[in-house]
Amino acid sequence: MAERGLISRRDERVPLSNRMDQEIASAIKRALFHQKALAHIRNMNAKSNAKGAITAITHLNATAEMAMQYCDIIITAVRTVHRGVMDVEGNETWERLKIHAVPVVRYMGKGTEGLQKMRQEFEAENEGIAIPTQVRWLANPRTIRESKQNREIAASSVVFVVKGSRMAQRMIKKGIKAAGVWYRVEAFRNAGPDSRCELGCGWGHIENTCGNKPKCGYCSGNHCTSDHKCNVVECMAKQ
Repeated sequence: MAERGLISRRDERVPLSNRMDQEIASAIKRALFHQKALAHIRNMNAKSNAKGAITAITHLNATAEMAMQYCDIIITAVRTVHRGVMDVEGNETWERLKIHAVPVVRYMGKGTEGLQKMRQEFEAENEGIAIPTQVRWLANPRTIRESKQNREIAASSVVFVVKGSRMAQRMIKKGIKAAGVWYRVEAFRNAGPDSRCELGCGWGHIENTCGNKPKCGYCSGNHCTSDHKCNVVECMAKQ
């Protein structure tokens, strides 16, 4: 549903109409029909909430991105019903992603600026990417710090957020760069009964809620499963 929503930005000083939803939907459909837009693109409904936010929802077979090809037509149509509408934009979800093998010594400890530096590197070195919130360690930072001090790990995993599934898929396919180093990007999953922790190699939870010492699922070494470097087949044969 999030990928099918068009959100309007409006001047809140202009009062709302009592018949807004039906009339906006009608105006959009008629305008798109005159532009010869395909039926699944022009078939949409409109809703306004108590605060006056207006959302147009596209048909099941269409996305907001498809409808945004007719952005100017839609804005003009909506203004015939509510003159306070200033702009229309696609509603996008926030996607959580993760990367592995992040060097702890570079982003944890005094004088490193922490993961705020990695966030800035992401935005500076990757075109069109905006990270709206702080980058965070996937495992418990205290556990990572202790393991670092004991020289048990040299790298760990981090999680971050980007806007829109399209951007997320692009990064999963291409990767992301920080300080000149390319990292492979994966989708971040929520914890569930079938979740397997890549830090302590246990079930039912994930790394950021784990308080165990790192234990590789391949070789039982003192590192995360995702940070395993040797040949998996050979390593399993040695166990």
